[in-house]
Formats: sequence, structure tokens, C-alpha cells
Amino acid sequence: MQSLKDKILLEGTIVGTDILKVDSFLNHQIDPQLMDAIGRDFAETFSDVAITKVLTIESSGIAPALSTAFHLGVPLVFAKKTVSKNLDTDTFAATVHSFTKGKDYVVRVSKKYLRPEDTVLIIDDFLAKGCALDGLVDIVEASGASVAGAGIVIEKGFQEGGSRIRKKGIRVHSLAIIQEMSEIDHRIVFSDEE
Repeated sequence: MQSLKDKILLEGTIVGTDILKVDSFLNHQIDPQLMDAIGRDFAETFSDVAITKVLTIESSGIAPALSTAFHLGVPLVFAKKTVSKNLDTDTFAATVHSFTKGKDYVVRVSKKYLRPEDTVLIIDDFLAKGCALDGLVDIVEASGASVAGAGIVIEKGFQEGGSRIRKKGIRVHSLAIIQEMSEIDHRIVFSDEE
């Protein structure tokens, strides 16, 4: 998606060798026009599947997932990272490791919102090592629902998550795949494959 790549090049900040900050438009401040285009792209890409739910993990995945759900005309469900008094006790759960935060979370989805008859599209902002995606796939499979695929806004192609998930037979559509990046000369190289 060229508009996303342009935004990454213009506003993205590289930290070290493996962190890309895109908080000016994706995961702190949100560009609503870009988010609409992202959701439309995912909805069109997966239009060949009868998707009944969109699933993401809080919090950075919510904006692109909501836009996607809107364009598909289906509900959005998001896995919660924290336990609260208003979260159902009957949940599907998985442990995921956050690459960015360097810690593990147990994420939960109420069993009321994922059913065996559902076909679920997973959406997330980043795919690096694939831990969040693994956890969401585990939750969908535990519910008896089927995974339609995964829509990823930005994939770090130089990390193993994308290729590992694809080898499992999961359809992954990434809008921007970064093959390499360097903080020294602010260089970002995108893959031609999406």
C-alpha cells in the first residue's frame, strides 16, 4: 500500500535496528483517512471469504481492525490484556510475548463472542516475531472457529514471524513489509511482496 509506505518514510522513526515508531499516525495518534484506506484494503483482500468476525489484540490493533470490521460489515472483537471486574470469567486465553514491551501478557476473549460457526479475520498493527498472532490463532482454534487469515499493517520481514506463520498455512496479507532498516542513515527498504 503505497500511501502507508509513504507515511512510514515521512513520519516513521527508527530506534536501533529493530524498532520502528509510527506513533504519529498508527498507534498513538491515528490518521483516520489512512485507517479507512487500510480497512478498505483488508476488506477487499479477504472479500473471497465469508468472514463473520474481526479479531485483534488491545490496544494498537483496534484502529485498523475497527476500520476493517466496518468495511466488512461484521463485529470487531479484541483480546484484552488486563483482567477487570467487568470481563467475563468464561474466556479463551493465550499467553503472548510483546516484542516491543519485552514482557508476557495473558490475553482473553469472552467465550460469548467467538463461536464454532465463526470465520475470523485477525488484524494487527505489526508482525515481528509472530507471538501476538500465534496467541490470537490459538484463541480462535480453542473456540472452534476457523481462521480466515491475518491482515498486518506493517510486517518486519527481517524477523521470522511472517515466514513462520505462513509456513503454518495461514494466509497473511501485509500492507508494508520492511526488509531492512537503519537508524544511522534513516534507511527503510520495503519488500516488493505483500
